[in-house]
Amino acid sequence: MDENILVTGGCGFIGSHTVIELLNAGYGVIVIDNLSNSSEKALERIEHITGKSVKFYKKDLLDEKAVDDIFAKEDISSVIHFAGLKAVGESCKIPLVYFNNNITGTLNLLKIMEKYNVKSLVFSSSATVYGKPESVPIREDFPLSVSNPYGRTKLIIEDMLRDIYSSDNSWDIALLRYFNPIGAHKSGEIGESPNGIPNNLLPYVAKVAAGELEAVNVFGNDYDTPDGTGVRDYIHVVDLAEGHIKALEKLSSHPGLVTYNLGTGKGYSVLEIIKNFEKACGKKIPYNITERRPGDIDMCYADPKKAKEELGWEAKRDIDQMCEDAWRWQSKNPKGLINNF
Repeated sequence: MDENILVTGGCGFIGSHTVIELLNAGYGVIVIDNLSNSSEKALERIEHITGKSVKFYKKDLLDEKAVDDIFAKEDISSVIHFAGLKAVGESCKIPLVYFNNNITGTLNLLKIMEKYNVKSLVFSSSATVYGKPESVPIREDFPLSVSNPYGRTKLIIEDMLRDIYSSDNSWDIALLRYFNPIGAHKSGEIGESPNGIPNNLLPYVAKVAAGELEAVNVFGNDYDTPDGTGVRDYIHVVDLAEGHIKALEKLSSHPGLVTYNLGTGKGYSVLEIIKNFEKACGKKIPYNITERRPGDIDMCYADPKKAKEELGWEAKRDIDQMCEDAWRWQSKNPKGLINNF
């Protein structure tokens, strides 16, 4: 296969797992990442796992000239766009930083894609664009609304892409709305490796299990759910990565603009995740119930039927495997990728 895929944010959690699947599927891969919340070591691990090399540019999408130079130099056929800040709580504290980084960065990327006539894009969106859904499971045609600035950046970018497609239907765009990616590559060589204290539940639980953090903070136990804690659709990151390969294949048939949920269709509560992780690591995980976080909702899980019908994709890995793989990664890499190789 002589197609080169540009992956923005390719050193991050979902990006790095997707790069492995791209290489395994025979694509050439070029990664742009500013390493603000990731490590270049992910690329060494990827090359070790796949035996294939990746071209890497340490650049920021806010640097329009740097991105232009990459497009001028490389023969790029499609872009998978992951790069962006992604912490809901942080976005409520520093919305301007989120708007500038996520929206302006994407705008720069799209202008340059248009200039070089690269009109094939897979966009990393999020289930946050559904806001507080009227009902579950959530289908792609549900109304869209957001409850935090992070989600707003995803929805604004989706709107931008819908408008671009309306004005020029030579674009092929897949909007992939992820639910909650967890787990790690089965090798234990790459996984979720945030800088500092993790924002997401699973890496936090893993660090408590490893004795690095004292207890898991469970944000609220008065939600309208079976055990009072928030219910989410957790999906194995490798299943999610495989969904991107299917989306790229779909774009090659020139479908125009398409939208898919990538989730399992099953919800687990925070306490159920803790319980499943206890099983994976063989120890008790202490937790404290604390205040709800602003912007969090009761329950959120996907109806993944459309992706199965149109992409031939479905999540295959269960909650046990998600927790086991995440624990293997944590055990082998107690300090993540930043200080450990």
